This record gives sequence, structure tokens and C-alpha cells, in this order.
Amino acid sequence: MALLLVLPAGVRAEVRLLAFGDSLVQGYGLPQGEGFVPQLEARLRDGGHEVSVINAGVSGDTSAGGLSRIGWSLAEDVDAVIVVLGGNDLLRGLDPGDTRENIGGILEEIRARGLPVLLAGMQAPGNYGAAYKEAFDGLYPALAEANGARLFPSFMAPLMGDPEAPDLAAARALLQPDGVHPNAEGVARIVEAMLPQVEAMLAEVE
Repeated sequence: MALLLVLPAGVRAEVRLLAFGDSLVQGYGLPQGEGFVPQLEARLRDGGHEVSVINAGVSGDTSAGGLSRIGWSLAEDVDAVIVVLGGNDLLRGLDPGDTRENIGGILEEIRARGLPVLLAGMQAPGNYGAAYKEAFDGLYPALAEANGARLFPSFMAPLMGDPEAPDLAAARALLQPDGVHPNAEGVARIVEAMLPQVEAMLAEVE
């Protein structure tokens, strides 16, 4: 006779949260334990969440690269997803329409599996021109609404302080020497700002 093993009442298996993105997720330039994934997992566990955050960040990845690998990344048997992509599209000056189509495809794949998702936005610098900035910045809220995703409007905004009066000098102190990637303290600011959204998402699966 087969034995059926079940968890005691009120106890569930550990939640698996997929952090899917580029070097900002991967932890580029940071010592082990100080990147986005380990810092987020530590904060969630400190808050009483039984969660494992899976690092699916690939340094240098574009939204097209993300679209090409989202299917097998979801084969990890995950419960929820954070998507952080678009930064490298910006660095290469890629067409915002292509970025929108690629991230849209990623969200559709996640939605098809019935998983809650948090989309982290990016913001284009002004030197690309007003039309480019409007198209790029606007793709994230539009995609989140169209796909029923939660939206964290700007991954890097927590480094800037007050959005009405951004402190550029303070922001630079939270970046690595390359001026692109956050240092450990910068990551901690991002995690702190994103935490309420992540916890709200986890409440759907815990």
C-alpha cells in the first residue's frame, strides 16, 4: 500500500520566486550575498516568508534574450516571477517597439501558466530624445495593465531619493564605479522600496 506524505495543516512548501532579468538581477560586480537576489531573499525571510529566490539573471541580456529563454526558465516549477529587463535595450538604443513586443511576450508566457508577476520598469535618459523617452518609459505601465501584472515603476528610482527633487550626487554614491550598476547599499535601497510589492505578490501564493 502506497504511503501518502502530506504537510501538517497550516504548513506549506517553500515558495519559489523567480527573479528573471539581466545583470541587475544577476548581481554584476558584487560579492556573493550582496546582489539583488540574496538581499531580497534575506529580507523576505526576515519578514517570516518561507521563500527561495531563484537567480535567473543573465548579464548583458536584452529583452529579446529574455524572451528566448523564459519558457525553460519557468520549467523551474516556480510560484511567482519578478521581471527586470530593458536596461541593455536602452544601452544599445534599441527600438522601444521591439522592447515592448519582447517583454509583452515574456509576460504572456508567464500569464499562460497562471503565475503572479511583478514587472520592474526602466526609464530612458533624456539624451535619446523626448519621443524615444516617452515610448520607452510608457511601455512598462501599458504592458503591466494589459497582462494583469504588478508594476514597480522604475528599478533604479530608489537611488534618486525624492522623485520631485532627485539627488544625483547621492545616487552616484550608490552606484559601482561603472556608473550603471548599483553597489550593495544601492541594491539594499531597491530591495527596501520593492519589498511591499513583492510581499503583496507572495500573499497570492502563500
